[in-house]
Amino acid sequence: MSINTTHDTVGLDQLEPSTHPARDAVHFRRILAARRDIARAEQELRDAVKAAREAGDSWTVIAAALDTTRQAAQQRFGRN
Repeated sequence: MSINTTHDTVGLDQLEPSTHPARDAVHFRRILAARRDIARAEQELRDAVKAAREAGDSWTVIAAALDTTRQAAQQRFGRN
């Protein structure tokens, strides 16, 4: 009999069983879901800024929507 082993991509392999006893992973899954939501929101924000620029909106207008300075908006999103 062979055992297939794969390493997870969420960090559970990093935990030491002796220091982290088995528990319900509801909080761990909630954290993972929140991280996915952040990644999706960041992508949506990048897409929205790109669309605004393509439509001709200035960095000043975009910065106002982001509640930041023109320079900060351009530095963060200008390369996209």
